[in-house]
Amino acid sequence: MNQITHTDLPNVLRDADGRRITNAAEWGRHRRQLLSLIEIEYGALPPTPPATTGVELHRHAMGRLGNACHIQYRLATGPNGTFTFLLDVLAPASEGATESAHPVVLTGDGCWGFVADDIAAEVLRRGYALAQFIRTEIVPDVYHTHDQRNAGLYAVYPDGDYGALAAWAWGYHRCIDFLTTLPYVDATRIVVTGHSRGGKAALVAGATDERIALTAPNNSGCGGAGCFRIQGAGSETLKDIVTRFPYWFSRRLASYIGRENDLPLDQHFVKALVAPRALLSTEALSDLWANPSGTFQTHLAAREVYRLLGNEARIGIWYREGGHEQGLADWRALLDFADWHLLGKAPARRFDIDPFAEPRA
Repeated sequence: MNQITHTDLPNVLRDADGRRITNAAEWGRHRRQLLSLIEIEYGALPPTPPATTGVELHRHAMGRLGNACHIQYRLATGPNGTFTFLLDVLAPASEGATESAHPVVLTGDGCWGFVADDIAAEVLRRGYALAQFIRTEIVPDVYHTHDQRNAGLYAVYPDGDYGALAAWAWGYHRCIDFLTTLPYVDATRIVVTGHSRGGKAALVAGATDERIALTAPNNSGCGGAGCFRIQGAGSETLKDIVTRFPYWFSRRLASYIGRENDLPLDQHFVKALVAPRALLSTEALSDLWANPSGTFQTHLAAREVYRLLGNEARIGIWYREGGHEQGLADWRALLDFADWHLLGKAPARRFDIDPFAEPRA
């Protein structure tokens, strides 16, 4: 029996009537339809509030990171600014000298601890600001339950069908609302990233907000850059993830357990929504639970949209040896891709290598 590949996945370049999308104008209209389609998986994002403001809580020089300034803000958003959470920023300038506009990398993984000094130093050395928030301040990450409707954002917007991934993506968007008002941030060069479940949230954020110039999920697997239909050995399935983490998703997704082929989408649809903006998946070959081989197939399927739009180089994928983490090597790959597509610096590495083309030793 032939192995299933990306060509067997639902064709993201065909509309609901089976007509092929053939140009950028048709893609723009089709993209709006796909935004509604992915609500089957994630639910509709919470409403966009009229404003997001921020109050600076403190700033100080970060001597151990060189010429850097740490600034912490409390953001106020949601209805009448009643929902608040923290945003930490490292700017590549000494205190009081943050007027130059820098590209910025935003991550919501502060709940796992802010990035290590070696990673922060690398981001700053490259001329990027680093913004970090705690996505569990948006909604909690409570295992084995969907009953969190009195906590975090659920108490503010209680009527939506959104899961935690959509709520965390909303958090990315509210950070961007505020970051774009800062004089030291280049609003045209915003990067979002996250690891594992944070990578899933970052991908949803990039798919649903065109202000994001580069979306970079890391080891995001099932419900992220992975694939429901194409499962590598030892990879997480739809049943696995919805059984353990039902609250991450729309309640509708559970009805497709055991009938994944009936889903009208797979994860290449989410990736394709990022087009024509830059998209990089960083993956680990031994992280089998995150389905590295299935992730390559969704990459190939989404690449067809980038090819149609004439910017195939803007979708990349990069693999390393090793397991489930977002370490310095992953960040360096992200920054190389960002340097290429945001700053015009040609990379020394490739972002189109198929590690599964030949059997590994």
